[in-house]
Amino acid sequence: MAASAISALIVRVDEAEPLVGALRRRYDDSAPLGLPPHVTILVPFMAPAQIDASVLRRVRQAVAPVRAFEFRLTHLCRWPEAAYLAPEPVEPFVSLTRSVWAAFPEFPPYEGRHAEIVPHLTVAFGTTADAVACERELAPRFTTHGPVTGHCREVELIDNRTGRWQLLHRLPLG
Repeated sequence: MAASAISALIVRVDEAEPLVGALRRRYDDSAPLGLPPHVTILVPFMAPAQIDASVLRRVRQAVAPVRAFEFRLTHLCRWPEAAYLAPEPVEPFVSLTRSVWAAFPEFPPYEGRHAEIVPHLTVAFGTTADAVACERELAPRFTTHGPVTGHCREVELIDNRTGRWQLLHRLPLG
């Protein structure tokens, strides 16, 4: 069992795997633990042991008002310790995060550490050196490959209680 098991709500982006999969496995410690390419909606969410039928009903109600949508990962960006792909449009992702947060105000995105919600697909996370190296390697691949198109029809509730990330529930959008 993971020392401090958490859950998260994500939008899986399998379409990005051919472009970023190998880089994520090298530069993001969560990828080898089963976390797929994704755009985070809310992390950390509640402890997995607290998730029951009532919680699932509230999450379903929170995501249902957002209609399924298409998006594109259009550009490569960096924070000091992270390299990521940014989606367009951002509004549906921000709406999902705000809606779930409104339903569960005790779980602000990223524990309230960031004032702004910035939807992103992390490719590298950890040190500045790794983020820079990943960005250098990904930039020419991304230029050749072009934007990644994805389809969001659901939000996945995942957890890491076994030490690996695993799917708990799929929650359809409206």
